[in-house]
Amino acid sequence: LGKPIKGINIDLQHKDADIQKAELADLVDTEMAATSTAIEEAVLKMDEILSQARRDTSGVKLEVNQSIIGSCSDLMKAIHMLVTAATDLQKDIVESGRGAGSVKDFYAKNSCWTEGLISASKTVGWTATQMVESADKVVTDRGKYEELIVCSHEIAASTAQLVAASKVKADRSNKKLHTLQHASRHVNDMAAVVVTSTKAGQMQIEDKNPMDFSGISLIKLKTEEMESQVRVLELESKLSSERQRLGELRKKHYELSGVPLDQPVERNYDRFASVLPAAMPEPPFIPNILKKLIPCEKMQKIDWKLKK
Repeated sequence: LGKPIKGINIDLQHKDADIQKAELADLVDTEMAATSTAIEEAVLKMDEILSQARRDTSGVKLEVNQSIIGSCSDLMKAIHMLVTAATDLQKDIVESGRGAGSVKDFYAKNSCWTEGLISASKTVGWTATQMVESADKVVTDRGKYEELIVCSHEIAASTAQLVAASKVKADRSNKKLHTLQHASRHVNDMAAVVVTSTKAGQMQIEDKNPMDFSGISLIKLKTEEMESQVRVLELESKLSSERQRLGELRKKHYELSGVPLDQPVERNYDRFASVLPAAMPEPPFIPNILKKLIPCEKMQKIDWKLKK
């Protein structure tokens, strides 16, 4: 009785292995194709969003929308180029590395690499769709500009993950690897443009009214100053708590995605810092009530320095 049962178990294991081989090979092609399709649809959707913005908005708002959506569309096109380059490199790696074995055997033998490639491809497609949704919300005043900035960061991180997964088994002299690396740099550049255009648009749209100190007493001024300090401390406390929460979320994300905790994914956001020209600071505003409290000689010196 023991032999038949053992034989059945062995057969089942072989069948499971065969299924896994087929699944891995098919999944890579399916996910890479799905990612490419998602990016193409994202580009078309961006065009629709821009057309809608031209119908519904005008003036400064339209200029801002055109700048932001245009940069988002350019980013989607750059991602599409990167996914195409990654697909070409992946096929080249398989053909040069499988030897006499089949494509399915190669993917099964390198299952960890294959699963990493699939995961990275899925993430790129997902972040692209998130970018489209965020852009649509911003244009229709239902979202926040910060959402686009975060999406840009995540797109850069996810494409970096795809590049890393793609080039693990690539020969350094492979021309298709160089094409992929060039495409990756282009994605980073376009992501930085999205951040810059978003921040610039936010500055144009958000109306920051100057503070009105006319008729305010010294006591009232001091009271509001203390209240402002309290709000600053409250916001700093909330920011600290939110940073801690973000750290825990990332830690869990690394665990679920199989990234070693002692080797966290590099997330270099410095290159996305806005390159907007620094504006000349406005001279400090001195309310009339304070001018009365400053001796005339000192007030004249202050006015002279400000004019200078």
